Amino acid sequence: MMIDFIKSSSELWAFIIAMLPVVELRGALPVALASGIDLPLAILITIAGNMVPIPLILLFVRPLFKWFKKLDALRNIIHRIEERAFKKSENIVKSNFWGLMIFVAIPLPGTGAWTGAIIAALLDMRLKLAIPAIALGVILASVIVSAAYYLVVSGAAPFLNWMLG
Repeated sequence: MMIDFIKSSSELWAFIIAMLPVVELRGALPVALASGIDLPLAILITIAGNMVPIPLILLFVRPLFKWFKKLDALRNIIHRIEERAFKKSENIVKSNFWGLMIFVAIPLPGTGAWTGAIIAALLDMRLKLAIPAIALGVILASVIVSAAYYLVVSGAAPFLNWMLG
């Protein structure tokens, strides 16, 4: 019974896809909309899914990276991840909250909640600053991605109807 629910539940799959690194909300929201989930519910599900791993990343990425660096097989990979994160962190360092929020909101490769959380953790950003900035960025990304989806798939009318009430 539970297996059938998991196989048939578009909402659950959208939630799970939104939790994945790289894909995140940017991939999960179009999948949710294409599977017939209504826009408001699709946005809520994918925002929730995208945000689930963020506190864990913020709390545990630094200790995990430190431990992984002790393992020869992972040392170079962790160094590359840190280097890429620090390269992307320049604007976040300058503008802190707003920089992190905008970084997460821009739906481009290499941006998003996961990368934003890794950067925030490596920069020792406080949780009470990082989580709201990432959450607002994810919310803005949901608006951008849903607008792009409707513009590409069915024109702007459904999105504008939803936005205007």
